[in-house]
Amino acid sequence: EVQLQASGGGLVQAGGSLRLSCVVSGLTFDDYPIAWFRQAPGKEREGVSYISNRDGTTYYADSVKGRFTTSSDYAKKTVYLQMNSLKPEDTAVYSCAATSKTYLTGTGYRYLREYDYWGQGTEVTVSS
Repeated sequence: EVQLQASGGGLVQAGGSLRLSCVVSGLTFDDYPIAWFRQAPGKEREGVSYISNRDGTTYYADSVKGRFTTSSDYAKKTVYLQMNSLKPEDTAVYSCAATSKTYLTGTGYRYLREYDYWGQGTEVTVSS
């Protein structure tokens, strides 16, 4: 059974940091790039970041470039999203997703239809 478990959300003040984790099981890590998505109340779900566990390729949404960093730990089968300089507009439910397509681009990774598996979301609230 494929499972993606997201954790690490919480309440943080503007300017603070959080690190989200996505623990993956039931699939081969190298074959499934992992993306982070977020959905704020009243808004559509949007792609935040992407990482290929095969070659380390990463993509980021323009709104988080320079503030967020995604990385992976092969031994732990975990993908991280380090979020620094958090802003109130970062408040959302963050979810991780896995795709069998290893060739997604910096624009293609944003499409929800490309993903085969989804984890439960973890809530991030940034206070002003």
